Amino acid sequence: MADYFISEVKPTERTALAMVDRLLVAEGIKRDANLDYICAMYDDDYNVIATGSCFKNTLRCFAVSHDHQGEGLLNQIVTHLIEYQLGRGNLHLFLYTKTDSAKFFGDLGFYEISRVDGTLVFMENRRDGFTRYLEGLKKESGASFSENENPVGAVVMNANPFTNGHLYLVEKAAAECSVLHLFMVSEDASLVPFAVRKRLIMEGTAHLKNIIYHESGPYIISSATFPSYFLKDEAAVIGGHARLDIAVFTKIAAALGITRRYVGEEKSSVVTGLYNEIMAAELPKAGVSCVIIPRKEADGRAISASTVRTYLKSGELTALKGLVPETTYRFFTSPEAAPVLAAIRAAGEVVHY
Repeated sequence: MADYFISEVKPTERTALAMVDRLLVAEGIKRDANLDYICAMYDDDYNVIATGSCFKNTLRCFAVSHDHQGEGLLNQIVTHLIEYQLGRGNLHLFLYTKTDSAKFFGDLGFYEISRVDGTLVFMENRRDGFTRYLEGLKKESGASFSENENPVGAVVMNANPFTNGHLYLVEKAAAECSVLHLFMVSEDASLVPFAVRKRLIMEGTAHLKNIIYHESGPYIISSATFPSYFLKDEAAVIGGHARLDIAVFTKIAAALGITRRYVGEEKSSVVTGLYNEIMAAELPKAGVSCVIIPRKEADGRAISASTVRTYLKSGELTALKGLVPETTYRFFTSPEAAPVLAAIRAAGEVVHY
């Protein structure tokens, strides 16, 4: 044991990464595409015998060699990763794990937020983290809203950027609800930064007076932070993401009295289409209707943020008219948008499926 040591595995260390990958595969895991720190524990022959990784404030991709299980190596890997995260200022940590590993992480100071039975558990290192998040949402909503007559609705959107399609969805939902909770995905994993997305959403919907705006925080999970490494195929990843999102969202809905969740119809994206199917099937079990709104069209085609980003990338700004609200158009034709436009134009791919 004294000869074991833990070290960072850098992207250029191909031999070490290959050993990490072999260890993960042996445990039925594939290395996650979203990692910003990988560590490995080596024996005295420089074989990788345990590994773990981080992405932003999440811990992921754990594995221990079968030959060394029972030696407490995973405990050491997790301790190392926590120390690394604290060193870069991440105090509030999250992890996703298989259901049969949840007790182990509970013993290390992580608390369950929600789970998808038989698949995964979402955990954090704060006992009251999610409870405090729910209390914060209630405070943002105001005490009077708890007494509003139904329906109370919700929309969750990334809006990368905010389009007339997003506006149409919000207007339809707001017209049918006494109160509409609009959750803005605050994870900064999009070409349009969150500060800009939030501003354009709020400016574009300012005429609607029954909206309560919320930043999603870390609990409404984005596709970038959701783990795929221990789910066997793309359909399982999409299904796991959707079901975990639903499990968390139903707790939010119960706290805020939400009875409807509105989503946009999706015909072209397999991912979003499957996501919507699962929500439509699962949300009613928790007393929340899933209302799928047909997509708004322009010139016979559904308006999409991918199309808008394509025009932004090519510099065809006049083509945005009819696709985005005036507030969005005004921003992207102003000098203020220069850094965002530069990032979009530098991106290899701006169309998301």
